[in-house]
This record gives sequence, C-alpha cells and structure tokens, in this order.
Amino acid sequence: MEETAVGEPAVKPEVRILPYGSWPSPVDAELAAAHGGKPEFVGFVGDEVWWTEPRPAEGGRRALVRRRTDGTEEFPLPAPWNVRSRVIEYGGRPWAGAVRGGEPLLVFVNFADQRLYRWQPGGEPLPLTPVSAVGGGLRWADPQVLPGRGDADGPGEVWCVLEEFTGEGPGDVRRVLAAVPLDGSAAADRGAVRELTDDRHRFVTGPRLSPDGRSAVWLAWDHPRMPWDGTELLLAQVGEDGALSAPEVVAGGPEESIAQAEWAPGGSLLYVSDRGGWWNLHRDGEPLCPREEEFGGPLWKLGQRWFAPLDDGTVAVLHGRGAAALGVLDPETGEVVDAAGPWTEFDATLAVRGERVVAVGAGPHSAHEVVELDTRTGRTRVIGAAHEDAVDPAYYPEPLIRTFTGPDGREIHAHVHPPRNPGCVAPEGELPPYVVWAHGGPTSRAPLVLDLEIAYFTSRGIGVAEVDYGGSTGYGREYRDRLRERWGVVDVEDCAAVALALADEGTADRARLAIRGGSAGGWTAAASLTATDVYACGTILYPILDLTGWGSGETHDFESRYLETLVGPLAEVPERYAERSPAEHADRITAPFLLLQGLDDVICPPAQCERFLARMTGRGVPHAYLAFEGEGHGFRRAETMVRVLESELSLYAQVFGLAPAGIPTLELVT
Repeated sequence: MEETAVGEPAVKPEVRILPYGSWPSPVDAELAAAHGGKPEFVGFVGDEVWWTEPRPAEGGRRALVRRRTDGTEEFPLPAPWNVRSRVIEYGGRPWAGAVRGGEPLLVFVNFADQRLYRWQPGGEPLPLTPVSAVGGGLRWADPQVLPGRGDADGPGEVWCVLEEFTGEGPGDVRRVLAAVPLDGSAAADRGAVRELTDDRHRFVTGPRLSPDGRSAVWLAWDHPRMPWDGTELLLAQVGEDGALSAPEVVAGGPEESIAQAEWAPGGSLLYVSDRGGWWNLHRDGEPLCPREEEFGGPLWKLGQRWFAPLDDGTVAVLHGRGAAALGVLDPETGEVVDAAGPWTEFDATLAVRGERVVAVGAGPHSAHEVVELDTRTGRTRVIGAAHEDAVDPAYYPEPLIRTFTGPDGREIHAHVHPPRNPGCVAPEGELPPYVVWAHGGPTSRAPLVLDLEIAYFTSRGIGVAEVDYGGSTGYGREYRDRLRERWGVVDVEDCAAVALALADEGTADRARLAIRGGSAGGWTAAASLTATDVYACGTILYPILDLTGWGSGETHDFESRYLETLVGPLAEVPERYAERSPAEHADRITAPFLLLQGLDDVICPPAQCERFLARMTGRGVPHAYLAFEGEGHGFRRAETMVRVLESELSLYAQVFGLAPAGIPTLELVT
C-alpha cells in the first residue's frame, strides 16, 4: 500500500483521554448543513463574473450571484427564484448572459416551473417560454444568448437544449436543440420556439457556434449508452436564416466518449475524447497533450466545462489522475503550466475572458471557492464564496491518499480520513471505528476537498474512508470499465477490501466498521450488507434497491438503460438483476441500518425503499426509515441535512457503543 499525507498536523493543546466517538467537537450538524453545496456554473457577462450558489437555509434554492468589476457582490433574484434546471433530472447550466445597451441581460431557468426567463437590472424577470401541462412539461438547459442576425443589438435568441415531455411516463420525452426568441413572443406560444434539430437522437448538449457564426457543433448519444460510454460530435452549417443543415459526425462513436467540444478563437475545433484510453484534448482530430491523465470527465450535467480556449491560442484546462488541477495548455508545445495556490481539486466549470480564467476550486483544508487566474501574470486569487474557517482548522480531517490492493491484485484508490481532534486522544490500545463512504454515480469519484460532513465524524473520533472503487472516473477508461456488468460485485468487493485492509493494518477496529452511501453509493451500501459480513451497520441514502424495478421503468429517462452496461440487458440476464438486488435478499441482512429517502425523488423513488422495508418486516433487524417531504434526489434543505447527520451518528453510537454528547437518539425498530 502507498500513502501520502496531505498537509501537516496542527500543534495540539492539552488533550483529554476519551474513547473514540465521544470526543466533543465544535463541528455540529447545523454547521455542516450550513456549508453544504458549492458554487456552480461560473461565467462572464461582459467583465463581470456571475455564478450560482446554494442556500440550504432557504429551502435549498440556488441563488444567482453577480460580482461587479469593483468586487462588490449582488443577488439580483431574491427568494423564491431558484436558478436550476431539471433537464435529464440532474440538470445543466441554467443561465447565460450578455451585455445589451451597457447593462447585463440574463436568461435563466427557474426551478419551480422550469420556464426560461429574461432579466435586466431595474426590472422583473419576464418569461420567455410557455408552461406545458404534459408530463414533466418543457425544460431548458445550457443556454447561449445570441444577437439578432445582422443586428448585434436586435432582440436575438437563446439557443439551448429543449427537453419536452410528450406523455405522463418518464420515457415519454424528446430532446432537441432549440432557439427561443428573446422578445418574449414564445412565452405563451410553443410554436414560436424554433427547433434547430430533429429528435433523432435521444440526448443532445447545447450547441457551440463557430467564431464566424457559420458552423455549430454539439454532442449526441442514444440509449443504451451513457455519455461516458460513447457520444458523437456533430457538425452542421448555419444558414442565413439561422437554420442548421443536416449534421455530420466528425468524431466519437459507440466506444468513444466525447465529453466537451468548443471552438478556438481562430476557428479550429477542440474537443475532449477518450479514444486513447484517457479523456485527452484534441484539436481538429489530433491529440494536443497525450497523457495518462484525464482532461475531461463524466457528463452528468449538460454544460459542464473541463477546458476553455483563450484568445492567445492557449487553453485553460482541468487535468490529472484522480483530482483535477487547473492549468494552461500551450497547444503548440503540449506543455501545461498549473495555477499556483492551495486548491488541489477543481470542478467542471470554467469561464474565460481575455487573459482571465474563472474556476471553482477547493482543497483538503478549504471548501469550494470561486477562483480567478490571470494568465498574463500567473496570479491566482479568490473572488467569490471565499472559504472562512468556521472552526479551528485543527478539527478538520487530514486525509491520506491511499492505494490498496483488491481481488485479483487490482488497485483500489481511496482517501482515508483518520479521527482528528486537537483536544482528545483515545485510551491506549483502542482502535477507532471507521465508516466506508461509497460515492454515487457510480461513474463518478470522491473529490479530495474539505467536507464538514466528514469532519463531523472525524472530529468526534470516527474515521472515514472514501473509496474510488472500480468504475470510478479519474483513472482512465480501463479503470472505469471494471464495473461493466459487475455492479454490485466490484464496488462491493473494493469497499470491503479497503475496510478489511484498514482493520488488518491496525488502523480501524474490525468489529466497528460501517458503510455509507447515497444514490448509487446507497446501492453499494445496501448490497454490501446483503453480500458480506464486513460491516456492523450501514447508512443508506436515496438508494437503488431493486434492479428489476429500476431497470423496467421505475426511474427517469436519462438512466433508464444505464443498467444494461452496469449489469447487462434485463431480457438476457434477469436472474442477475434478482441475484444482486438487496430488495430480493432482505433475509440476508443482519446488521442494523438507517434508510433515508426524499419523497419527491424521481430518480430513486420511495417505492424502492417501501418494497425493501416490507421484506424486512418481522426479521428482528434494528433499523430506521426517515422520509422527507419536499426533498428529491440528494438533500438540499438545512433542516433535512441536520436530521440526517444526527441520525447517522446516533446509529453508530448505538451499534458501536459510543457516547457522543447532545445527539438525539434515533429510534430503531425491528
């Protein structure tokens, strides 16, 4: 095993000897909930920087933030405006802007009705799109504000992705590229929305216009592929009337994932492709910096950006193995110069203007911040959502980057967060309890950033191990493909291997291991409780529990065929769906568990939990089920997050024999 410490431990004051799990900590659930979420979707409007930001205390809405050129911040859309798209349910870039008449002009998606709105200073938001009563209605994502043709100050259009429901079922949907008039003429008239493409492809991303306005590119893919399996890069000509010609495929295919495409200022086409086994940047078909690193990632939200071309011909890029660093690539030499600063992880949101690059970065000791890089001077600074230590940083975890050996000798990447509290140590000879965290996706990974939910446990004397099990991104396509048809096997084995290795080396208490995960991580947690005896308990958040139900229409359209890759086609291997589903094997669970679910979740619906619990009835296994009204897939409200954290800690306290102070007791039933 290899390990690397991130940072140096702080000097400890006088310490008390207390058992693990009972250490007093200033990181309470309210504090962790208040710091939930992160800035997203940065962009320039003229010289100003704008982004969206979470508001857990305001029902979990996303606020739009405007940073003026003098550095002052404004919030132009007060509650209840919520800037968030529901396209493919995970959403996408929900806003765009331009300067008109010396003032910003913004278009944005409002979460409540999913309509596209126009806003300018001094006025109220005006709807640009109609409401549809059919199914999930009309939804919009990844907009771009374009001037009227031949008139830079004319009314113009918004080009974006339109998701239109045609019936009541989750699969009754079509997606096209569309142009919405900025003058509001489509606010009550669906016919005034100009469709730029037909719906021959099930999924499309927002179009990118060439600098001369004559060409447009976008990505498309179809069931059963997910965008990280294979996408097509399409190119079409733009006519004088703004219509697109029949597109041609210029890159990509069933086994090649194109994650993003953009035009360089000079007119060359840049895109990220994994045709060489890693998401690398290409220009007009040729790799610019072929490395065994990722310059892209899984397209879970439309409009994610891992690179952005600059005016001088260089390209701002996110790249790395595991964590993503911010750098500037010289396409002529292939050299990447990384930005200086404490941030070790950057999100897939970039914006550029002139010599300025804006990104969202974080690190093990700081939460996500809006960061600006001046490529001329190399200076990097925080310009928004600045991290402030809510408590003494000595209470933050000091993660270790670890590589473990799993079955068949395969590598397993993980971040291990040992217990850490400047005022406490455990009695000599006591080993700490550990919770294995399985990330969602499953095609995703655990970012190495300061997370106060993790600090909530580590500062009380409970270790956390985040496992990037086989199938995770950040380590190349071969690592990602380990999960093909082996979901519920590889992820379960890899998490167990890390947990047992920590116990074998004397880092963790073998009798006090737990597993925890949400969404696909909730699946891994539940599957681990049915398939292994490694864990004494588990926390399962908004999970998939019944593969057969989920794979036959019990989820949204985007992931409705995902299991064909992860498990295999249902029609061909139905027994595999039954054999791996926790809902089919509730009789195998003997460990106590906590099940948490949002009642508005359309991705992993409550019906999955209800069937699972019905099969647990009378089995005598202590458990609790908490369901939250108004919450969907992933919890956003502060009061929900507080209840979840305190309930989870209470579960561990009861099972592990811990004594945390001031935590309400979770009632476990049998």
